[in-house]
Amino acid sequence: MKLRLFAGVSVLVTTVGLSACSSSSDASDDGPGGSSTIDVWLMRDSVSAQFQTDFVEGFEAAHPDIKVKVQIQEWDGIGEKVTAALASNDAPDVIETGNTQVAQFAQSGGLLDLSDKVDELGGKDWLKGLAEPGAYEGKQYGIPYYAANRVVIYRTDLFKEAGIDAAAIKTRDQWIAATEKLNTGDTQGIYLPGQNWYTLAGFVWDEGGDLATESGGKWKGSLDTPEALRGMEFYEKLQALGRGPKDSDEAGPPQADVMAKGKVAQVISTPGGAGTVIENNPELKGKLGFFPIPGKTAGAPGAVFTGGSDLVIPTASTKQDAAYTFIKELTGDTWQKKLAVAMSYVPNKTTLADAVAADPGAAAMAVGAAEGHATPNSPGWAAVEAKNPIKDYMTAVLTGGDPRQEAVTASEAITTAMNSGS
Repeated sequence: MKLRLFAGVSVLVTTVGLSACSSSSDASDDGPGGSSTIDVWLMRDSVSAQFQTDFVEGFEAAHPDIKVKVQIQEWDGIGEKVTAALASNDAPDVIETGNTQVAQFAQSGGLLDLSDKVDELGGKDWLKGLAEPGAYEGKQYGIPYYAANRVVIYRTDLFKEAGIDAAAIKTRDQWIAATEKLNTGDTQGIYLPGQNWYTLAGFVWDEGGDLATESGGKWKGSLDTPEALRGMEFYEKLQALGRGPKDSDEAGPPQADVMAKGKVAQVISTPGGAGTVIENNPELKGKLGFFPIPGKTAGAPGAVFTGGSDLVIPTASTKQDAAYTFIKELTGDTWQKKLAVAMSYVPNKTTLADAVAADPGAAAMAVGAAEGHATPNSPGWAAVEAKNPIKDYMTAVLTGGDPRQEAVTASEAITTAMNSGS
């Protein structure tokens, strides 16, 4: 989900010239010259005002029979707002939604099934971390829009002083060895707070485990499996090579602020975090680099949580054909390449990764995105994140608790939360 993924990413977005329309009631009227007007909800900070303007102007020029009205939505409270819109007769025609939110909206029956459009949209090449959560019960409702994931942001000068070539770090063992070498004196080899659960999820997926599994229509927390326990074991080993707090996540204190103080060699973050570091300490400009989170072997990068957005069409939309045309253009190769360059995002298809080759941070993300995953694809996952027993589990283990027993407790809490509404 984008709201959590991009915490700390500095993107300047203005909304000058955006439509202030509040619903599709305005869009139900024909536009000038007999054109059809569609109402589109996009999320704040997803794209710059300039990209949005360029796309809308380009789209309307290519499709003179369709006009576009965009309303920018806030991430806070968006779930309730979309749910209400889908249940009404006054829904917008296109909605941008966090990729992990699609299942809860699809469950209500308020989204248009786009399964028959997958091939036409190049679905075989979609990033699975966007495509999989965009589907629900075997049907595709969400069309992948853009992605971002975590990478390692590192101090190039500290690596050079230690004689470490970041480009040569391809495996977890090599990463640990380098981090041990960097963790000396008052310099932390890595700043990794104890509750960075998205990072833990990647290690669990690397081991072949998952946060929860489904069988017979019921979900069960699975942090207590041998695979998931191995993922936590690696997290504990890596976290010990720094002085990150064991009882908070990357927002408390903001890890970019910590790195800006000059005594941290690495953090795990989206690339935009580097900009925040430099804003806080301009002396670090030119001293930050990026590499994909390493995997267990050199054959593949580490698994990562893929955050980002999908685009959906409400069943209540009266302009579904025009809405689909809008989505087809915005998620097509031409505009995906432009979006990736403009926003340093990962395009929605693996075949488009070269579009960000000149952007070091985005290029590192694109490598990791090939091993992207999403959280369990269930409407019940929102209840897990609301209380997040995974964070409590991580802190318990890092402060001396028995890993297996703490994992059992967390898994039971996940099971209860995911099945509470079934």
